[in-house]
Amino acid sequence: MAIRRRGVLAGGAALWVGGPAILRAQTASKVNVSHGFAMHGAPKYAADAGPPDYLNPDAPKGGAVRLGARGTYDSLHPFIVKSVPAAGITSIWDTLCWNSRDEASTEYGLIAETIEWPEDRSWVAFTLRPQARWHDGSPITVEDVIFTLDILKAKGSPNFAFYYHDVLKAEKTGERKVLFTFRDSSNKELPLIVGQLPILPSKWWASRDFEKVSLEIPLGSSAYRVDAFDVGRSIAYRRVDDWWAKDLWMNRGRNNFEVIRYEYYRDVTVQFEAFKGGDLDIRQENIARNWATAYDIPPVRDGRIQRAAIPHELPTGMQCFAFNTRRDYFKDRRVREAIATMFDFAWTNKNLFYGMYKRNISFFGNSELASSGLPTPAELKYLEPLRGKIPDEVFTKEFKPPELDGTGNVRELARRALALLKQAGWEIKDGKMTEAKTGRRLAFEMLLSDASFERVVLPYKQGLERIGVDMNVRTVDTAQFKRRQDEFDFDMIVDSFGQSLSPGNEQRDFWGSKAADSSGGRNTVGIKDAAIDNLIDTLIAAPDRESLINVTRALDRVLLWSHFVVPNWHSNTAYVAYWNRFGLPAKSARYAPVAFDTWWIDEAKDRALQRGERK
Repeated sequence: MAIRRRGVLAGGAALWVGGPAILRAQTASKVNVSHGFAMHGAPKYAADAGPPDYLNPDAPKGGAVRLGARGTYDSLHPFIVKSVPAAGITSIWDTLCWNSRDEASTEYGLIAETIEWPEDRSWVAFTLRPQARWHDGSPITVEDVIFTLDILKAKGSPNFAFYYHDVLKAEKTGERKVLFTFRDSSNKELPLIVGQLPILPSKWWASRDFEKVSLEIPLGSSAYRVDAFDVGRSIAYRRVDDWWAKDLWMNRGRNNFEVIRYEYYRDVTVQFEAFKGGDLDIRQENIARNWATAYDIPPVRDGRIQRAAIPHELPTGMQCFAFNTRRDYFKDRRVREAIATMFDFAWTNKNLFYGMYKRNISFFGNSELASSGLPTPAELKYLEPLRGKIPDEVFTKEFKPPELDGTGNVRELARRALALLKQAGWEIKDGKMTEAKTGRRLAFEMLLSDASFERVVLPYKQGLERIGVDMNVRTVDTAQFKRRQDEFDFDMIVDSFGQSLSPGNEQRDFWGSKAADSSGGRNTVGIKDAAIDNLIDTLIAAPDRESLINVTRALDRVLLWSHFVVPNWHSNTAYVAYWNRFGLPAKSARYAPVAFDTWWIDEAKDRALQRGERK
């Protein structure tokens, strides 16, 4: 769709209503006004378009579905660090914009009717839809938007302060218009970032303590509201029949279930058994052994349970064993590399994963953002100024974790690891890896929240013992794991750093120096590195897609060669099993292969399933 642009008066002031905006508009030659915003190029869909082709606009409404969750919860307030929020709770608040699932980094107005921004993207303004309402029928206001930004930055989890760091303030410039002013014009993604803001009701929170864990049902605005809950055991959401946005073009065919219920299980094995027994309706499988061996059961053989392996184009990010570099013994890169070297992925994939996974060799895998081979001249543009401040291998070697033949013979890995530890001042003494200067032994704890990971890390533990390194494996419940992760009270954990097709502000939260000391933040590794900060700032300020790709690849190389993590594995296929009572759109969204909110209950299939009929 062609983006409408407002003209500029001869005196230099743009055609704009609202005092604060006039001064800012003078700095831009043109002001864009649109129903959607794309990071690069133009939005795919016109205003009031028909539904995207991965939706069925005629999908029937109704029925109840049961989903599984693991662990427990103690709060219906998901925006503070002390909270262990209930599954699905964040979905009861609408955002300013809706994220397209078949376009890279494109948003369309949801609460916002239109989006306005100058060519330099130094600010963005949203005009709210007049029909936007809270569940109590009161309007969503500009004051609610301003309150949300301010409260999340001041009292929300630390990731909000980092994510919205470059958003200086929000101002009311019209009855339904709110203007966000940015620190400068270097971060071209900020209009998208602000569009993701979940809007909270200022009047509701006026009489409540935002920093307190709460089980009071909050006032929301989305297609679902909290219907009932049993703390730590279950929570159910009911569809809002008169939801204000149900007839918008992007919502026709979505949010079809009458009730969505999450049942909690403390153990993944029990949760899987509940699915096989018919107590849960759908399972997105992330345990390769289960997918390969555990579905040879009557409901699968006779078609009552369907299975699908759906390829996708989403960046796989970095699942890993993450070092806490705040620990003295992990400050030396050679020590981290030695420990990482001893992870025998080939044996793990062959014997535990049935060959279903690939090794992670990038923080931005399965995308054009991933580095490979040696740096290109375009990447060296960003790396050369940092020479001497980043690992030398960045310039001379392709990053490839050592890999064996899957037989379990780790002798070659052990030789490499021992050589690295010797360089770092460690030696084996009485069978234990010992620091020559201090006499301390190299021993640490792997903290887990999922017992299914024990079968992976216990062989890893045995491999480390061969070089005198002790790794104690400890599994705790999800609440304790979250507290220890938030307080950085761990040596090593299983962590995952998800990535989008357009990385930006979140990289500061992942790897930025300022985030390293913020409890509850995402810099679990504890990285404090001026060169990495420089690359993150450059990435955020990238003027075009080509520059973004090259600086992201440069950042990828530095993170990889710094050995902050032990890379795990990934798959570019989503594995899902479900009881055969659903209707699905004919086409999957390019960047959301299992978009459950686009499914519906097929009455004929559901009746057949209830009667126990086979496919």
